[in-house]
Amino acid sequence: MTTSEPSDTPAPSAPGNRVIAALHDASVRRLTTGQVILDAIDWTVRAGEHWALLGPNGAGKTTVLRLVGALMFPTTGTVEVLGHRLGTVDVRELRAAIGLVSSAQKVPQDATGNTVVLTGATGTVQPLWGKYDDATRERAHELLTELECKDLADRPYGVCSGGQRARLLIARALMANPSLLLLDEPFNALDLPSREDLIDTMHRLAETRPDLATVTVTHHLEELSPAIGHALLLRDGRVQAAGPVADTLTDSRMTACFGRPIQVTHHNNRWHAHSGRH
Repeated sequence: MTTSEPSDTPAPSAPGNRVIAALHDASVRRLTTGQVILDAIDWTVRAGEHWALLGPNGAGKTTVLRLVGALMFPTTGTVEVLGHRLGTVDVRELRAAIGLVSSAQKVPQDATGNTVVLTGATGTVQPLWGKYDDATRERAHELLTELECKDLADRPYGVCSGGQRARLLIARALMANPSLLLLDEPFNALDLPSREDLIDTMHRLAETRPDLATVTVTHHLEELSPAIGHALLLRDGRVQAAGPVADTLTDSRMTACFGRPIQVTHHNNRWHAHSGRH
């Protein structure tokens, strides 16, 4: 049974908000085997919307994220990002306006927190010191403060905890003032306090950046911040459901998506799910 209080559900974005990313009948097939990774996906993300991308392993979540991140092209169909159709624009320019956070990102372990954030200005792994003027350095300092990790400025990335690394990577992604922030399993391997700190961080970002759109890939409803207002459910490369969370994160739709009985509850602005099997 799904329970919620009306005031807990984030209000849907106002109609007419500009489209940040749109997939139209987008499919991805593995060229060597013909395996269908994504099958005829239709999905639109608008400014100020915060989406959760959910589904079992192999559902195609990361592939969808790579499409809207301009990191790959669809086999068929179209993908539009920030008003440009992939295949008709220099994707390097698009990527500069998209923030990407992933626990799999390759970051030099000896780079300090400040250096990690600075590299977001150039989109490089290694710092390009000649490119960072005083304004860029000041912005890095401001983001370290905003993400509550200014004490990590001189700490090597390699000795930071998982939660600290996640906040540094978010600060890095925000250096270019992106219109779209993509988070690929940012809670991976975090302990409970670190998870809750990161959820609080994502909630604050939504409040302080009303035009920023975010897409978060996760396996657990408990990792969704109260700012998440929309969800896309994928299974076997196909959309199972998409729309406002109150309509999407239901027992029946989650059960169909994950292939086992799931019960969903919503309490105090947070989502929870557990299997109905005993």
